[in-house]
Amino acid sequence: MESVRITAALSIFVFVTGPASARGILGQPAPSWGVTDWKNLPADKKQLDLKDLKGKVVYLYCFQSWCPGCHKYGFPTLKKAINKFKGKDDVSFVAVQTVFEGASVNTPARAWSTAKRYDLKIPVGHSGDERTSPPLMRNYRTGGTPWTIIIDRKGKVRYNDFHIEPAAAFKLIEGLLKE
Repeated sequence: MESVRITAALSIFVFVTGPASARGILGQPAPSWGVTDWKNLPADKKQLDLKDLKGKVVYLYCFQSWCPGCHKYGFPTLKKAINKFKGKDDVSFVAVQTVFEGASVNTPARAWSTAKRYDLKIPVGHSGDERTSPPLMRNYRTGGTPWTIIIDRKGKVRYNDFHIEPAAAFKLIEGLLKE
């Protein structure tokens, strides 16, 4: 049993810390998210994907409810960015719990309670389970959580990496709004 735990931990470590060149799709067209489980959607929506936010700068935050880095860095940065760009209709914020481990803990219910804890009024999705890695993680070649993706108005990925500092996120988004 111990060897199974070590093998599982090593697999997760390799997935999350794999070669930097294998992570992200910076500069490429942003693909579909493939998320089907959502909360906080507009009343007329049952699903959400990038095509629904066409012409907007999109800040897409990937998290897991049990992720310490998500709570220490990712959510605080997300909240600061939401507050900074509040009232700007040309910037959209979306958070998705991307489950690649701990599916019995990182459940949809935990995603919704985490969103409530941070008073997120933005769309919040849940993707992945014990059998399936999230399409969003595969499509964007993310390296774990917290993971931030910023997409420009034309649908091109302009940031795709682990945590971004608030000032860097603000500067990037402000620049994208001027393009």
